[in-house]
Amino acid sequence: MESSLSIGFRASGAQCGVYRSAGMEPEQCGLCLGKAEPVHSPSMPTQCPLFQELRNLASKHPNVIIIPLEVSDPTSIKAAAAKVAEHLGGSGLNLLINNAGMAKPKSMDNETLEDMIQVYTTNTIGPLLVGQAFLPFLKKAAQGSPGSGLSCNKAAIVNMSSYAGSIQDVYVWEFGQVVSYRCSKAALNMLSKCQSLAYKEHGILCVTLHPGWVQTDMGGGGSFKPPLTVDDSVQGMLKVLSSISEKETGTFLDWEGKVVPW
Repeated sequence: MESSLSIGFRASGAQCGVYRSAGMEPEQCGLCLGKAEPVHSPSMPTQCPLFQELRNLASKHPNVIIIPLEVSDPTSIKAAAAKVAEHLGGSGLNLLINNAGMAKPKSMDNETLEDMIQVYTTNTIGPLLVGQAFLPFLKKAAQGSPGSGLSCNKAAIVNMSSYAGSIQDVYVWEFGQVVSYRCSKAALNMLSKCQSLAYKEHGILCVTLHPGWVQTDMGGGGSFKPPLTVDDSVQGMLKVLSSISEKETGTFLDWEGKVVPW
């Protein structure tokens, strides 16, 4: 592998980075693949407690690099891509994880235009623009990898979605309608399918992952405790990423590698 990992962050208001939306702890995020040089792309306000955790992680592990990125801002995305290019030094990028996400706890009756636009911009348009900006690095990695098959070791885009975006099952509707979130994730699933078709010729695998309903501050609500621990979710996703190949490109999988209905 030429370079191991890029994770996109978004931080504004209640949303505070990767650990909420993916259920990943700092140590698991920073060194989850344990190969080459992970490139991380966070944008967190200094008052966010998770930002300090990330800085502490970076101080312990010099291979963790902090690069500001606001996924709803095209200028920020381009600047982050330029910084990543500097760190790659001419090498390619094997794995891009679009993990930034946000949710608004709104029902069908009180959903608003503003919330729909904000959530859709972060959860759907952000991964589109980040994928476009980082595509040259992924192409380079694919070109430098032998063989014709697809894998995360070669070049891949992984979009973190949610079972809540399943149109067939409308997962846990009784727990929360979160209409803008569901619609944005359903759209993200379609984006992933489109990316898989458009980028296959470049040797890039594209897949959508549901990390499970995880015990994080974003995943939980009130007195209800989600069924999945952070460790189980992350370890499961790492196992899936290490095993998927060309036959999985364009699919929607959960943290155990099971197919999630569209």
